[in-house]
Amino acid sequence: MAAQNNPTIKKTFPVLDMACASCAANVGKTLSSLTGVIDAGVNLATAEVSITYIPTLICPDEMRKAVQSAGYDLIIDESLSDGENLESIHQQKFKQLKTKAVWASVLTLPVAATGMFFMNIPCANDMMWALSTPVVLWTGRDFFINAWKQAKHRSANMDTLVALSTGVAYLFSVFNVLLPQFWMNKGLHPHVYFEAAAVVIAFVLLGKVLEERAKESASSAIKKLMELQPKTLTVVREDGVPMQTPIEQVGAGEIILVKPGEKIALDGTVESGSSYVDESLLSGEPVAVLKQEKDKVFAGTINQKGSFRFRADKVGSDTLLAQIIKTVREAQDSKAPVQKLVDKVAGIFVPVVIATALVAFIVWNIWGGDNGFTQGLLASVTVLVIACPCALGLATPTAIMVGMGKGAEKGILIKDAESLEVLRKINAIVLDKTGTVTEGKPEVTDEYGWGVHPKWKRVFLGMERQSEHPLAEAVAAYLRDEEASSVSQFESITGKGAKALFEGETYFVGSSRLLEENNIEIAPSIREKALLWEDEAKTVILFGDSKRAIAALAVADRIKPSSEKAVAELRNLGIEVHLLTGDNETTARAIAAKAGIRRFEAGVLPGQKADYIRELQSRGKIVAMAGDGINDSAALAQADVGIAMGKGSDIAMNVAKTTLISSDLTKIPEAIRLSKSTVTTIKQNLFWAFIYNLIGIPIAAGILYPINGFLLNPMIAGAAMALSSVSVVSNSLRLKWKK
Repeated sequence: MAAQNNPTIKKTFPVLDMACASCAANVGKTLSSLTGVIDAGVNLATAEVSITYIPTLICPDEMRKAVQSAGYDLIIDESLSDGENLESIHQQKFKQLKTKAVWASVLTLPVAATGMFFMNIPCANDMMWALSTPVVLWTGRDFFINAWKQAKHRSANMDTLVALSTGVAYLFSVFNVLLPQFWMNKGLHPHVYFEAAAVVIAFVLLGKVLEERAKESASSAIKKLMELQPKTLTVVREDGVPMQTPIEQVGAGEIILVKPGEKIALDGTVESGSSYVDESLLSGEPVAVLKQEKDKVFAGTINQKGSFRFRADKVGSDTLLAQIIKTVREAQDSKAPVQKLVDKVAGIFVPVVIATALVAFIVWNIWGGDNGFTQGLLASVTVLVIACPCALGLATPTAIMVGMGKGAEKGILIKDAESLEVLRKINAIVLDKTGTVTEGKPEVTDEYGWGVHPKWKRVFLGMERQSEHPLAEAVAAYLRDEEASSVSQFESITGKGAKALFEGETYFVGSSRLLEENNIEIAPSIREKALLWEDEAKTVILFGDSKRAIAALAVADRIKPSSEKAVAELRNLGIEVHLLTGDNETTARAIAAKAGIRRFEAGVLPGQKADYIRELQSRGKIVAMAGDGINDSAALAQADVGIAMGKGSDIAMNVAKTTLISSDLTKIPEAIRLSKSTVTTIKQNLFWAFIYNLIGIPIAAGILYPINGFLLNPMIAGAAMALSSVSVVSNSLRLKWKK
């Protein structure tokens, strides 16, 4: 109830010292139990927790203390969270991990060789004891320290399993070296398992190194995006002198100089100069875009050979790049619906494994004969070793990290994991016409007439430059190479066109109705062209003097070059494509025919678009809606997946669950294919993680022994456990290379 009456804040903090899915579950449980915390979602793959909390009831420092008391650490210093210091902390920890893994491997090799092939040489046990001790007590000390921290809080994680298994094997072996008579008096041989303890620790450490490397590769998309923003930029002072300035000291409204080859640091508007800018890392579009005066530029894009100055419009977290990084981060931290099941399993996984190990030990002691105690001990150690909560914990988040990152690199931003799952299921898509299927701005597509007199185009341009009609801008852009004549007595005739005087002659521009009302002759050839263009849903503009029509122009909102291809791809995926527009039926029919869309609705008001989607959903359709995200906000919210089309800071990320930065419709089928690939990878990862544990644990307990006498060696179990989580992350990384 408190959440409803108090404003909440959502923040993401890095978490240190998490080892497995059980750790993530423990951190989440610890934070969720705090008064004032509404929700805490832990992502093992990114080692971050996303917390929604009420700042009047709890502060980050209290959260950190709670997490520390549970045996982990929370970084709440925001300058560290996004900066190089956090990176250096991770690098330092990774370096220590690598050092321990190398030393553990070097010391373990002779121990393993002796245990397998040279057990009968003199002092074999003493030599293995000497070499395995630093492996267990130095390279493996963190497992014991963390396990003790967990035990103090009545919880357990992967460190608990490793510490129990290797600790028991090591202490049992030490006992047998020091007091071999205890077993000899019972007629039993005092076996030692130093090699099992050492090999397990070495394999787990090597597995962690490989896992960290793979996770780093999985999160490379975010790093790439963050590297796009330079640390300093050239600010032009009021006296005109350029000065290198740290980016955090630059405010909105300042003039920035961009030199050839430099990265653009902030969002802004070009003031002077021109250049081609590579926007591929934001939009996924490979072709550089020409930027001239009044054009928008965005942080993270790369200037090519020209030089220009722009006025900073948005700085810091307001830039498009910052918004993209935030969206991708939040998406990677979000949980797919299937992850809820995994979280429940992870929460009870380690206690169940410990219980299974105890049951195996007891069963072997009762029915195992003379070697029951030793075999039971070995079986319980093997159960503890082979169980892998890491594979379960990494299965979903690593696939989502790679999938979301790949999408971001292609200019596809998917807001959360749930949308990613739903996207692959859509069987109907509703497209808004203007700005989605079409370019969203009228352009002159055809012209006819003019004759030989050069002054007519100049008069026509002079009239259009004075006109406030929406189509006048398109005509002016089309005739921009002409020199406009200065016309007088310009008069706008509402709903029909305009007239003006030039060198004593009256000229008219507008519809055929305007010319006919003024008894101006329209030649049959011009009339024929006008009718043809009208059938193609184009607006016809006629230009004439007081006696006859001189020329005709057709203006239309062109279909995007990608629209036809995108519609064909969507239909090949078995998706129904619908077109909605507020335009008349003739225009709607013409646009639909050109784009290859069979279902369309004309004269639809913004509010009616949501009703249209609701009606499709009532027929059992899973519907996506693609629109500009502002006029179509109700429809985007109603759809199962809302897709905002648009390029630039005005894209409505808050409304839609998916944003296509480049406005290219072919990105929609691409996003659907990405969704299918990612969800397939999640299912593969979970299948192997569950199967691995379901098969591995009973075999480790000795379930095959009564059937064929097979017992699993703890060393083999250690290798299998280390490789299981690495294989899950590697499978996720395959998404990177899929087209």
